[in-house]
Amino acid sequence: MKISSAVYLQSCVKVEECPLADRPEFAFIGRSNVGKSSLLNMLTNKPGLAKVSNRPGKTQVINHFEINKEWYLVDLPGYGYARVSKKMREGFDQMISAYITKRKNLLSLFVLLDIRIPPQEIDMEFIRNLGKNEITFSVIFTKCDKLGKQTINKNLENYKKALLEDWEEMPNHFLSSAETKAGRKEILDFVKESMKYFDI
Repeated sequence: MKISSAVYLQSCVKVEECPLADRPEFAFIGRSNVGKSSLLNMLTNKPGLAKVSNRPGKTQVINHFEINKEWYLVDLPGYGYARVSKKMREGFDQMISAYITKRKNLLSLFVLLDIRIPPQEIDMEFIRNLGKNEITFSVIFTKCDKLGKQTINKNLENYKKALLEDWEEMPNHFLSSAETKAGRKEILDFVKESMKYFDI
């Protein structure tokens, strides 16, 4: 897929405030500081589209971007960010839950995981809940440029072992790097293929 245009559309805190669900939508989510903004900028080939910050928890709203005037890319708040109040965390959780369960044009949710660190229970629990709610998702492993191929394979095997405790097979997944653009073609090809099944 060639991306010819990527435009910020709007931000909201309630799923009811999202744009009209008249076109395919793909959302990205992960723990704070997983490299989500960098990945989105790499995928759209538009540096600065999603604001990159060294401060975890910067994304606190549902951000919609219009891609090629054909589909929506959605930047969701990170989950599991500890340095906010409990009330605010609960608010984020409710916002995310409402979005992923009620947004009818959401074709796939991309869950970002940092390949450099071992499987975290908060990620596994989030993915388990996606299964319980029958949410279509894929996993994107980020920051693959930071490790050698042997270490990546070893860490990937650890994730596979953790995920297979709940799943019959390894969920659909991609290896990516915002620095080298690894995974860009595969992810965008998946988006293009998935759009064929849009029927609202």
